[in-house]
Amino acid sequence: MSQHLAHVALLVREYDEAVAFFVTALGFELVEDTRLNDEKRWVIVRPRGSAGASLVLARASTTEQRACVGNQSGGRVMFFLHTDDFERDVARMRAQGVQFTESPRDETYGKVVVFLDLYSNRWDLVERRQPR
Repeated sequence: MSQHLAHVALLVREYDEAVAFFVTALGFELVEDTRLNDEKRWVIVRPRGSAGASLVLARASTTEQRACVGNQSGGRVMFFLHTDDFERDVARMRAQGVQFTESPRDETYGKVVVFLDLYSNRWDLVERRQPR
C-alpha cells in the first residue's frame, strides 16, 4: 500500500489576496485556479520545486469558518516550510513585508524562524542541518 499527503486546506478570507501573498511574499507557485461556481474556486499553491503536499486555499464561506481564519491551529505553529537556503528566503520574505515573530535561531536540527502568513497563522521556516 502506498499513500501520501496531497493537500492541506487553509481557510482564507479571499482567494486573490491569498494567492498574491503566497506567490509574491513566499515565492510559491500557483498550481491550479479553477472556478467551480460563482462563489467557489479550487485554488492550489505549493513551494516552488516541491514534490510534497500543497495548500488548497479555501475561502471561508460561513460565519464559523470566517471566525477560524488565522487561527486554525489555536495559535501554534501550523506549517513547516523547509528551505535549502535559509538566508536567501528570510531576506526575500523580509523584503516582501512578511512578519517574523522572533529572530532566526540555531537548533540541533538546523536554522529556524517563526513567521506569520497573511492571516497570522504561524509557520516555521527551517533549513535542516546536514547529517555529519
